[in-house]
Amino acid sequence: MVILEPYARGGRWPAGLAALSVLLLGLAALLMGGAGPAYRLDLLDLGQALGLLRQGAYVAIAAAGTAVLALCVAAWYRRPRPALIGGLVLVMVATLLVVPLQHLQRAQAVPPIHDITTDLDDPPAFIALVAPREAAPNAVGYPRAFAAQQRRAYPDLAPRIVDASKPRILLTAETMMRERGWEIARVDDTTLEATASTTWFGFKDDVVLRLTESDAGVRVDMRSASRLGRSDLGTNALRIQEFLDALERQLLRNG
Repeated sequence: MVILEPYARGGRWPAGLAALSVLLLGLAALLMGGAGPAYRLDLLDLGQALGLLRQGAYVAIAAAGTAVLALCVAAWYRRPRPALIGGLVLVMVATLLVVPLQHLQRAQAVPPIHDITTDLDDPPAFIALVAPREAAPNAVGYPRAFAAQQRRAYPDLAPRIVDASKPRILLTAETMMRERGWEIARVDDTTLEATASTTWFGFKDDVVLRLTESDAGVRVDMRSASRLGRSDLGTNALRIQEFLDALERQLLRNG
């Protein structure tokens, strides 16, 4: 006859539920974490990769539910270790889902556009990147229908006037782009084209930086456009704002 010790109250249920929650958490992490690399390596198309990501999210929710159940059962039977495991699984599920939830929140907060520019009247044009953009779903030229939506969503996005020479601005901008891992496609006296790739899925966004002489100094315009997707989730506007802010700081720092 086997007599259960106090720490084994409830039999195998508390430990079993905790173990199942860990197993589901691992599966969710595998599905969600592997979706991006699988797409980048052409193992899955975009629809399949997003489906894998969605399935991973469902499994993560199942892991959270199992962890809550394990936590409750373990608390009822005073089993601290399964309770601790259930609590840790809940924390890990929250960590796993925070990025997709942030993307979902951003998608609801920004307009469904994917081409952003600081010059809505005369957007910088792609030249060296025409071919890869023509091979992609999104347009080469700036969609004029985006202008009104951009004005409403990003009213502070504007060109910068910089007190520096064009060669110095271009050299500084090119150096900064290379440091960010962007692939330079073209540099001439007034224009710089490059391609930035997102970390997880490797989505490619094309960038143009254009310099124009003005009475106050050199006007710096920038355009960032995604090759794929109806909405960029605000990525291109954020990229332009962050890059131009950093460019101004770097030029001031180097005096």
